[in-house]
Amino acid sequence: LLKKTELGICVPLVSSIPLLQENTSRAFLPSTMAYSAPISPSLSFFKNPQLTRLSFPFSPLYSRPRVQNPSLLTKNKTWSSSVVVAATAAEKQKKRYPGESKGFVEEMRFVAMRLHTKEQAKEGEKETKSPEERPVAKWEPTVEGYLRFLVDSKLVYDTLEGIIHQSTFPTYAEFKNTGLERAEKLDTDLKWFKEQGYEIPEPTDTGKKYSQYLKDLADKDPPSFICHFYNIYFAHSAGGRMIGRKVAERILDNRELEFYKWDGDLSGLLQNVREKLNKVAEEWTREEKNHCLEETEKSFKYSGEILRLILS
Repeated sequence: LLKKTELGICVPLVSSIPLLQENTSRAFLPSTMAYSAPISPSLSFFKNPQLTRLSFPFSPLYSRPRVQNPSLLTKNKTWSSSVVVAATAAEKQKKRYPGESKGFVEEMRFVAMRLHTKEQAKEGEKETKSPEERPVAKWEPTVEGYLRFLVDSKLVYDTLEGIIHQSTFPTYAEFKNTGLERAEKLDTDLKWFKEQGYEIPEPTDTGKKYSQYLKDLADKDPPSFICHFYNIYFAHSAGGRMIGRKVAERILDNRELEFYKWDGDLSGLLQNVREKLNKVAEEWTREEKNHCLEETEKSFKYSGEILRLILS
């Protein structure tokens, strides 16, 4: 197991040593080579027959050992190809989120628009099923139903704005006093209806259920809560205003309620909130963002049930 050199020095014959890959693309794979340091022949570990195979020629300057198993090179190439494929797949995966390059609000807007019907929005993909999903021109609203809608809407806005103003959670603190708040405006409108002789109803189970759901989300699921926050305020500033005008034409002699008025420039207020939402979402993981987007359908479900009260 030892070889005597011309100088009379005994050297051990080699063991298998795994070599690391250099910075270059050449893969240094396991091989056998000889050490040139003298070691006592009494070491029993050299009695292992697996360590006695020779690999010649050997020189301390020889830095590229022979490949004893050429198939490893093929495996290494396969591994490299897999890395490239995986990187390409990851890139494609990243491109699956429409609007991502413009900020997370654009992602939320895209998902929300897809949940509209084709009659409600050009990006809509949903088929018309519920009465409130039909064009507003075909609605037959009543004052009593509209009051139920306004009362439940106030309960929802009271809940949203109460959570925002009372919370010390940094995410929610960003949305205090945005100018989009509606609870106070709704209170003014309901007082006007009462002055006209209408009886103001109590909130329905629909409104109560949504209010409680928002409270539960605020405590345990901020991304989902933010999804509802976005959809409620932004939907009201767009489609909500159109609905308000159409209903006013039919049952209120074109009176514009305070619910549909904002102090200051609405587009500027929306842009400010849009920037705050994007800022908050920058701290989220991709999984948290996706979780927020998935909540959009529930937001539409609850809001749709309240909107349907107008036709009751």
